[in-house]
Amino acid sequence: MTPVGPHPAVADTRRAVREALSDLPPHALILTACSGGADSLALAAALAFEAPRAGLRAGLLTVDHQLQPGSHTRATTVKALAESMGLTPAEILTVQVGKEGGPEAAARQARYTALDKAAERLGASAVLLGHTRDDQAETVLLGLARGSGPRSLSGMAARTGRYRRPLLHLPRQTTVAACRAQNLTPWDDPHNDDPRYTRVRVRRTVLPVLESELGPGVAEALARTAALAREDADALDEWAESAFQNCALSDIGASVKLMVAELEKVPAAVRKRVLRRAAIAAGCPSGALSATHVLAVDRLITHWRGQKAVDLPGGLSAVRRYGTLIIAISPIA
Repeated sequence: MTPVGPHPAVADTRRAVREALSDLPPHALILTACSGGADSLALAAALAFEAPRAGLRAGLLTVDHQLQPGSHTRATTVKALAESMGLTPAEILTVQVGKEGGPEAAARQARYTALDKAAERLGASAVLLGHTRDDQAETVLLGLARGSGPRSLSGMAARTGRYRRPLLHLPRQTTVAACRAQNLTPWDDPHNDDPRYTRVRVRRTVLPVLESELGPGVAEALARTAALAREDADALDEWAESAFQNCALSDIGASVKLMVAELEKVPAAVRKRVLRRAAIAAGCPSGALSATHVLAVDRLITHWRGQKAVDLPGGLSAVRRYGTLIIAISPIA
């Protein structure tokens, strides 16, 4: 009699994790972030299965944002489940969520800060995140709505530093099916149904309308667009870094000087990346530096009429003097 293999959804999640771990050295510690939802729960189960077979150690981190009644109880349940799967260490990371940037951004910042600190403390080689293809599609739509350009449209990367997203090519229905097949009961976060959150409105309203009006496969198409946009954005970023090195006269602390003549030689898409890179190098907060700021600085190159300095976030200014663009702390002497 032919042995019966795992459910197809379970096989898909295990295969995705196996591929994500393939380049790691023996005995490395891999952590997975788990909220208890279907996506991260399926990921945790796949890691628990695959890590020992690859000669790796595996643990789990769950973040208690303290934003809902019973959040600590939920975190304790996830921790106990992790230990039953053989995921050790299993830790609860309790965080204080601020208000800067809105509730979603503040929670995200607190979560990643906690994950970073835990990964450093435990010596983890990688941290797995349970984002799926549906999450990618939502991210692309949000980028479109903001008009943020190709980097935003490229969505989430499969790998960013220590973070890896093995399930990024799988639909959410696969993780739900994988949990069901393994008798795992996901936790349904009430925030995932709260229309006050932009991402929830995209998930519950915008994507279903697009699927209804344009036909099935919209999420998959958006994820594919993200992959293509990321390839283009990576190439442009590499070109911009080279251009920055060619035109930089100085890159020291809170003062960056660039040769205007060199900036004029590169295409607008590359030049604007160079200007953004220069502003951040001078001390401008990246999260506060908008496309409007960069465009205003770009006009000092493309539409020079002797105009005054451009104010930038972080108390910086950009000014053009004698063929040199200077970005520094205001006022520029």
